[in-house]
Amino acid sequence: MKLAYTHDWLYKIAGAEEVLAAMLEVQPAPVHTLFYNKQAASELKIQDIRATFLNEIPGIEKIYKNFLPLYPYAVKSWELEDYDVVVSSSHSVAKGFKKREGQLHICYCHTPMRYIWDLYNDYLKSLSPIKRVPFALVAQVLRKWDLETSKSVDRFIANSKFVAKRIKRIYGRDATVIYPPVDVDSFEPEEEKSDYYIFIGRLFNAYKRVDIVVEAFNELGKKLIVVGDGDDFESLKRIAKPNIEFTGWLKNREIVPILKKAKALILPSVDDFGIVSIEAQACGTPVLAYYKGGARETVIPERTGLYFFEQSKDAIIKAVVDFESVSDKFKTDDLVNNAKRFEKERFKREFESFLKKEIERTFN
Repeated sequence: MKLAYTHDWLYKIAGAEEVLAAMLEVQPAPVHTLFYNKQAASELKIQDIRATFLNEIPGIEKIYKNFLPLYPYAVKSWELEDYDVVVSSSHSVAKGFKKREGQLHICYCHTPMRYIWDLYNDYLKSLSPIKRVPFALVAQVLRKWDLETSKSVDRFIANSKFVAKRIKRIYGRDATVIYPPVDVDSFEPEEEKSDYYIFIGRLFNAYKRVDIVVEAFNELGKKLIVVGDGDDFESLKRIAKPNIEFTGWLKNREIVPILKKAKALILPSVDDFGIVSIEAQACGTPVLAYYKGGARETVIPERTGLYFFEQSKDAIIKAVVDFESVSDKFKTDDLVNNAKRFEKERFKREFESFLKKEIERTFN
């Protein structure tokens, strides 16, 4: 069987890219993507990568959002007719290639496109008034295209039960849940904590809600380290008080020493899964998470973290105060053992088993 992968884009290493890397360890194959940079491809040890015409645009990594209307046309340029099996790793358009008759298409869906479905209103509000009408028109076209291309998928895999429900609601399709791989063995747990909290993620308020974390710690006066970059980096720095430190984007090896010494990770967003939550627990660091999304599948209340029930400054303040009153009750072994449920080898076993089963079912 000739197999290929499709992946939306590849310019930095995040959760979706870790999934792709683990898939490639199970079954090496060419990777087709909209655009990429050589450093990211090298870090993931991708031997054969093929990009669309978007890759020829100078500085595409910084301006790719402006080319959203072209994505459906770009994925049609992937030459996939010779492959028996295509595995799409998709949170945007990677599943939308032109499938030939007799081809098996398995989609590992990180999520249906958030910005045209669940988070459409939030993204719309985040845009300047002049961009809202064009975006609304593009989103309308993309929704129709997204629903139509979902029909070409033979089997969906979801990265969480939360996303499986979203796939069912939007596409009307069932999905098998295979949790993403987390390289938990590369994290050393630390029992001696320093006096600070940490946020890790893209600094985009419409989705990650970093704004309410900054507001909460402005009022608490406790030290907060914010790791990441994004559209709202500068605006967040402007409102933050001196007790809040911004590091910008860091590589994993730079994040780990900070994460393992933190008192707790703050997770205010509705994440599809939330790999950073598992990484924190592997470091022995509890998680204070908003009670929605993938966090409900990864955080055990009172053992590996605490939940708060509103996306608000006051809810985060209360969670921090409550946590500090019981922080000595959290055990490193509980945190690490929970993280091990999501280890990389478990993902590889489950993905390989699923792939073999679907190939046998389809071609035998």
